[in-house]
Amino acid sequence: MKELWTTMASLMGVLAFFQTLIHTVVPPELRFAVLKLFQRLFNCFSAYCYYEITEIDGVNTNELYNAVQLYLSSAASSSAFTSSNRLSLTRGLNSSVITYGLANNDRLSDVFRGVPVVWEHIVTPRQSQTFSWRPMPEEKRGFTLRINKKNNAQLLKDYLEFITEKAGEIRRKNQDRLLYTNSRGGSLDSRGHPWESVPFKHPSTFDTLAMDPMMKVQIMCDLSDFANGEEFYKRTGRAWKRGYLLYGPPGTGKSSMIAAMANHLGYDIYDLELTEVNTNSELRKLLMKTSSKSIIVIEDIDCSINLTNRKKSNGGPVESVSGKRSGPSGSPGPAGAGPGPAVPGDLDGNGNNNSITLSGLLNFTDGLWSCCGSERIFVFTTNHIEKLDPALLRSGRMDMHVFMSYCSFPSLKILLKNYLGIDEVDIEKDVLDELAAVIDAAEMTPADVSEVLIKNRRDNDRAVKELLEALKTRAENRRVDMRRRVEVEEAEEEEKRALDSPKDGSGVVKCGDDVEGDYKKGDEDNGVD
Repeated sequence: MKELWTTMASLMGVLAFFQTLIHTVVPPELRFAVLKLFQRLFNCFSAYCYYEITEIDGVNTNELYNAVQLYLSSAASSSAFTSSNRLSLTRGLNSSVITYGLANNDRLSDVFRGVPVVWEHIVTPRQSQTFSWRPMPEEKRGFTLRINKKNNAQLLKDYLEFITEKAGEIRRKNQDRLLYTNSRGGSLDSRGHPWESVPFKHPSTFDTLAMDPMMKVQIMCDLSDFANGEEFYKRTGRAWKRGYLLYGPPGTGKSSMIAAMANHLGYDIYDLELTEVNTNSELRKLLMKTSSKSIIVIEDIDCSINLTNRKKSNGGPVESVSGKRSGPSGSPGPAGAGPGPAVPGDLDGNGNNNSITLSGLLNFTDGLWSCCGSERIFVFTTNHIEKLDPALLRSGRMDMHVFMSYCSFPSLKILLKNYLGIDEVDIEKDVLDELAAVIDAAEMTPADVSEVLIKNRRDNDRAVKELLEALKTRAENRRVDMRRRVEVEEAEEEEKRALDSPKDGSGVVKCGDDVEGDYKKGDEDNGVD
């Protein structure tokens, strides 16, 4: 054994001597030319093509490197793709998911369309730099892709596009959703963006949403079709966007619906506050700064700005969408004047164009500028759909109208499951029948029902009993109010008929010639000629 080690040490010494001799005698240019010649000979006889994807491309980060790293982290987590026992574990910023990664100088095999490919993660020390405008990492990192030559031409482009798409999905899945709002007065943040963001942690899902199950399935299918419809929208020549209008009484779950949509698709939310936007130009700039795969929300659109029906009056006061009333020439209208139509280019008191017009809002949702991004959803909410201009309601701007109604019996069962953890089989049949009989007449919102259940969530029987009493009380109050309303309407109608009926001399007015004869007779008695 000692002799073997001695022989190996001698061979290593000889190799080191020849290496030193070659570096001393052979010029670097010649060594480089010989190395390139051997590489070309190797490539000619090799059955594979090799592609290098470095981490740094010049002075910029190579986005393809990041995409490959994310994709391989997903592949490495599957035992079907793992060909190594060494994997790195990482957790990114704003992420609660631990991802796998390919270790340094290790390999991983993948299969795309039945063709095997091999990835290798190459990490080498970087030579020390004397001077650089931008400090470089100490290690040079890159991926090497090996593909069979006969499959190279038809496989490479599609495979890299597939990796880029998968990496985007993994990035959205691993990172937390973000909730954006436009900065006050159109100001920019430290990065020059007009949007401020916070992590979006709303737990609402379609499973916990209290609404009609059939409607939920319809909305979920529509959202899935939209998210997977890139080829459809491209083939039909339509912008890849969709609009939803959520309307109904307050407390029926419109905001929870938006959160459920975002969690279902994995999209970020941009909550647009129109009262902080001054001009149509500023509105367009906000739209340009939104990302793809996002939901742009305008809540309570009937309250934030004036979007009444456009009924232009001759010479009367008009009102801009921002709520600034002006006369025909832009001067302020009279006090107490009613709201007028929304007109483009409305001027404020100083003669400056400082308002959002209905035309600008329509172009924001369905104009050319709405196509500056892709895969975006516009969601509007309102408590009074009748106050909105019909131009906003048509397809292309609000494609799907969703009525968020009062709590129905199917919705009630969802709330009982969410808050008390009980199903209908856990409730006595007579109590369940009473709930089903009174829920529609009570017209109680899911928010009101939830509050009753939250207060009594530690005692299921008490919660159900108190809820039933609250529903009966609400239904009885509605019946009393409806009866009083009918009585008032009947009294007003009777009074109106009494005022409209003619009276004679004794309190009842006659019609036609009889009335004229009575007037003449009275004049003769008074000596009037």
